[in-house]
Amino acid sequence: MMLSNSSVFSLLLLILLSSSSAQPPFSKQNSFIQCLSYQSKASIPFSTTFFTPNSSAFTTVLNSTAQNLRYLVPSKPKPEFIFTPTHDSQVQNAVICSKQLGIHLRVRSGGHDYEGLSYVSQIETPFIVVDLAKLRSVNVDIQANSAWIQAGATIGEVYYRIAEKSRTHGFPAGLCTSLGVGGHITGGAYGTMMRKYGLAADNVLDARIIDVNGKILDRKTMGEDLFWAIRGGGGASFGIILWWKIKLVPVPSTVTVFTVSKTLEQGATKLLHRWQQVAATKLDKDLNIRVMIQPTVADSKSGKRTVTTLYQGQFLGGVKRLLNVMQTGFPELNLTIKDCTQTSWLKSVMYIAGYATGTPPQVLLQGKPTFKSYFKAKSDFVKDPIPETGLEGLWKRLLEETAPLIIWNPYGGVMSKISESALPFPHREVLFKIQYLTTWQAANENEAKHINWIRKLYNYMAPYVTKSPRQAYVNYRDLDLGINKKKNTSITEASAWGNRYFKGNFDRLIKIKTKVDPHNFFRHEQSIPPLALQARRTRN
Repeated sequence: MMLSNSSVFSLLLLILLSSSSAQPPFSKQNSFIQCLSYQSKASIPFSTTFFTPNSSAFTTVLNSTAQNLRYLVPSKPKPEFIFTPTHDSQVQNAVICSKQLGIHLRVRSGGHDYEGLSYVSQIETPFIVVDLAKLRSVNVDIQANSAWIQAGATIGEVYYRIAEKSRTHGFPAGLCTSLGVGGHITGGAYGTMMRKYGLAADNVLDARIIDVNGKILDRKTMGEDLFWAIRGGGGASFGIILWWKIKLVPVPSTVTVFTVSKTLEQGATKLLHRWQQVAATKLDKDLNIRVMIQPTVADSKSGKRTVTTLYQGQFLGGVKRLLNVMQTGFPELNLTIKDCTQTSWLKSVMYIAGYATGTPPQVLLQGKPTFKSYFKAKSDFVKDPIPETGLEGLWKRLLEETAPLIIWNPYGGVMSKISESALPFPHREVLFKIQYLTTWQAANENEAKHINWIRKLYNYMAPYVTKSPRQAYVNYRDLDLGINKKKNTSITEASAWGNRYFKGNFDRLIKIKTKVDPHNFFRHEQSIPPLALQARRTRN
C-alpha cells in the first residue's frame, strides 16, 4: 500500500514526538530541524540560520535588534533557539512545524516591541523565535506609486529605497528609522506626515500573511475582515506578516525642518499651553510640530535643573511659506529663518530621527538602532488642552526623575476626518498623543524605582487625558494594563487592555481572531484572544 506524503509525515512526526518526550529538550530542536528539512523543497543552511544557546552567535543574534535592554538581562527567559529564515517558504514551514510539534513561537521583525514580546515570553516557556531580519527586500514601483516591502526591512531602508527612485515620493510611517516594518504597520504606525496622509496603515494596499495553517494569503484570499484586522490590530495575533504593499505619497522636492528650544525660565509653560490649542486644529496639515520635554541642567556650577521643551517641526514645503503659516497660526514660537533648514524629504526624516547633519543617507541601509537603553514607557491621548496648573505639576514630577522623556505628537488634519472604525486604530479625534519614557543605562540600577516613578506620573495625568476608556497606543505596549494567561484568557480580562488600545474595535478583532485562529496558536501577553468554545456556541 502506498502512503501519501501527509501520511508519511504524520508517521515521521509521531516518531519525533515520541522520541522528544523521552529525551532532553535539545531533541525538540532536532525535531524542528528534521521537520523543516522534510517540509522544505530546497536545503536549508542551518549553520547560518539556526542558533541555539550553545551557538557562539546566539547572544549576538538575540541582542541584534532588541531595543529594550530590560529584556536581555540574564533573569529574563531566553528562546530555545532562534530561526532566521531566508525565504518566505521557510517561514511557512516554521509555522507548520511549530504547530505540529506543539512549540510556542514568537516572531520578530525589528525588535522594537516596548515590552520585548517579539523575543521574550514571560507567560509560556519553552518558546522559539522566528527572526525575519534576513527577509528585507524593498521593491519600489514609482510608476504605480507603490512598493512591496518585506517584513524584515526597516522603515529607514524603505525610505532610502523610495528616495533612491524619486525625490518627490515618500511614505507616512515612523520616526525611528530602525523600526521593522512587519510589526510597525500592524499597530497603525504614525509619523510626521500623519496630519496630511494619515497612518502608514491607512496607506497599505495589500499584504501577504502566513495563517495558522501555514498558507500564504494576500488581500483577496484572506478577505477584507482579516485585511482590516492586520492594519492596526497589533502584531502577532492573526498570523505572520511577510510583505506589505504600500501606497507612496507625493512629497515636495524641498522640505523644511526646525528645532526651537524653550526652558521654564523662557516661558515654556505658557507656550506649551498655546501649542495645545493650535498644533492639531489651527496649523496647516503640511506642518507637524512635535514637542520633546525633558529635564536639563540650567546651572552647571550648582547642578540646578530645569525643564526644556524642544519644538521639532517638519514642513512639506519651503521656508518662506512655513514662516507665513507660523506667523498666522503659532506666532508665539517666534520661529525665524535662522531656525530653519531646507532639505530633501529623506534628509528631513533623518533630521527628525536624530542623525547628525551631514550623515550620509546610506547609513539607513544598516538598519541599526540609533540608541539602546533600559526603559519603561506608557502612552496617553488628550482631547482638551491641559491647563497651566496641570503642566506645572508635570514639571515638578519630571524633575524628580533621573532621565525621563515625554513626547507630544499632534493629531488633527486628515486624522480627524477618518472614522474610528476605518481600521482597528481608533485614536482619530484627539488633539495629541503623549509618550512617557524613563530610561537608565546600567543593568544594576534600581529598576523598581524608575518604574514606580512612571506609574505615579501616569496616575497624576489621569484627570487630563481621555477617559472611559483611557486610551493607549498599541505600538507602545504596556503590560501594566493587563496580561493574558497562558492559553485561556477571558475576554473580560483582556478587555482591560484591549479597550484602551482599540476602543469599540476590540469586539470585531475578537470575532476575526476566533474565525482565523480559534485555538490561539498565535499568542503572546497581549495578543487578541479568541472566544472560548462555550462562548462560541452561545453566540451561534
